[in-house]
Amino acid sequence: MKLFSKRNRVLLHELTVTDFKLRYQQSALGYLWSILKPLMLFAVMYVVFAKFLAMGGDIPNYAVYLLAGISFWTFFAEATTQGLQAIVSRGDLIRKINFPKYIIVLSGTISALINLFFNLLVVLVFAVLTGVKFRWTILLLPFNILEMYLLALGIGLLLGSLFVKYRDVGYLWEVALQLFFYGTPIIYPITMVSATHPFMAKLMMLSPMAQVVQDIRYNLVTDYTQTLWSMWGTPLIGLIPVGIVLIVLAFGAWYFGKSSKKFAEVM
Repeated sequence: MKLFSKRNRVLLHELTVTDFKLRYQQSALGYLWSILKPLMLFAVMYVVFAKFLAMGGDIPNYAVYLLAGISFWTFFAEATTQGLQAIVSRGDLIRKINFPKYIIVLSGTISALINLFFNLLVVLVFAVLTGVKFRWTILLLPFNILEMYLLALGIGLLLGSLFVKYRDVGYLWEVALQLFFYGTPIIYPITMVSATHPFMAKLMMLSPMAQVVQDIRYNLVTDYTQTLWSMWGTPLIGLIPVGIVLIVLAFGAWYFGKSSKKFAEVM
């Protein structure tokens, strides 16, 4: 069966639309929650960390800087969680119809990607209203988003396979997301780490999530943002997080393909 056959494309489209609709079914605000959730988190973080703790005072347009980081982190957390739950939530469909199981994980992650585009529109509007001066680097955003999506997809494929057999994976991933959130410069500038532990800051930036988030901020908000390249002083260092993304994606796809033949039996 071809990877992108017409039948598979139609099935992917239907599952994606269904996932997106079911997520906000029976809620009063409906699809608005896809925008309100990161905005509410941003409001709390901005008041606590920017106003009370005075973080980010040396970063131009810190409010947009913070909102961008939270929006993209929300996507990563949502996409990986959707991937984790995808196979189990579609157990009845798997037992009834023979089709490539990866489509279920793709539909969940693409649904999260749709939410990201809504959030990105809000970030862009907020940037315009607060006077952010866009540079040509904004054209690099699609590549940043692609890198983050491929990372989330690889993790989603791996977690989705493991969750079928080991339900404890769901709880472990919740804890892991919390660790990754605080280990990634989302709510605090990486300059706070580099000021006291410069080598630790460099190691943190080798994480694909840290690298992508900082690149997005640099390309969209301000060139005052420290990136992986500026901290290490060589563009070749960028091959490390990209390599990690490709390895995670390849391993996730391999393990998913190996495990998918027994999904119906295990569930």
